[in-house]
Amino acid sequence: MSWDAWIIFALFWAVFVTTPGPNAVNCISNGMTLGFRRALPGVAAILTQAALFLALSALGITALIAASPQVFEVAKLIGAGVLIWLGIRTWRQAGKPLSTGAVSGGSVYGRAFLIATINPKSVAGYLAAFSQFVQPDVPLGQQMWVIVPTALTLTALSYSGYTALGAGLGRSALGAVASRPLRRVLALCFVGYGVLLGSSALPGRV
Repeated sequence: MSWDAWIIFALFWAVFVTTPGPNAVNCISNGMTLGFRRALPGVAAILTQAALFLALSALGITALIAASPQVFEVAKLIGAGVLIWLGIRTWRQAGKPLSTGAVSGGSVYGRAFLIATINPKSVAGYLAAFSQFVQPDVPLGQQMWVIVPTALTLTALSYSGYTALGAGLGRSALGAVASRPLRRVLALCFVGYGVLLGSSALPGRV
């Protein structure tokens, strides 16, 4: 992965993991009620889920590349469509209250892992996002050494930040991340990335 490609991926992933959603709300809630240090197992659970889903995405992409380069290009287009859908969904929900979903009870780690796993952008979102930056003509293992540490580092920083925000600001932190303008800007980022990445995946385009 080139330096320019890494910057594009890092910027995308930063938007991907900082978009307010169930994980962010749970981290803020844990920070509010438990304090920063005692809430960190929730961040560890999100990182566990992220590592698992990155591994599953890599296996899925490996299978697609092995099947056919054409099939992989079609998958990239579908992935770009998923990103656009996530952007539209985020825009439409920008005025609605944030919630952590229906999961309740359990340990801080267990609850956070379940919330991260049932997050609507988890399975499709990870595969869609991950597939856009993989080069089929370069060994996947070489790319994983760059993609995975970058993704996990940004994920850790994002949700540690949300946890610290909850510990420091309390309930006012929820109001800050639920801001309609902020959520709509992030939604537009998703749509923009989907359109640009989808266009670059079309045959004959660079």
